[in-house]
Amino acid sequence: MQDLEIIARLQKQLKTLYQTVGDTMISGGVDNMEKYKYMLGQAHAYQYISQEISNLLNKKEQKDEQGTIIDFGKGNSKT
Repeated sequence: MQDLEIIARLQKQLKTLYQTVGDTMISGGVDNMEKYKYMLGQAHAYQYISQEISNLLNKKEQKDEQGTIIDFGKGNSKT
């Protein structure tokens, strides 16, 4: 299995878990504040992990690109 395929599956699973938590909370599946806070923590964790994966992928993509930034260097300014 390729690395990107594993990452894609992981992202899909995180999205599914996040959606399940949200659906449970919306449909009234939470009967006390302790359970609500627990589920809210789960949702935050799923989103945080998903965002970190995206950030890591974006850094890799930016590193692979070439020639998109022009460096003018330090020039002499006339004042």
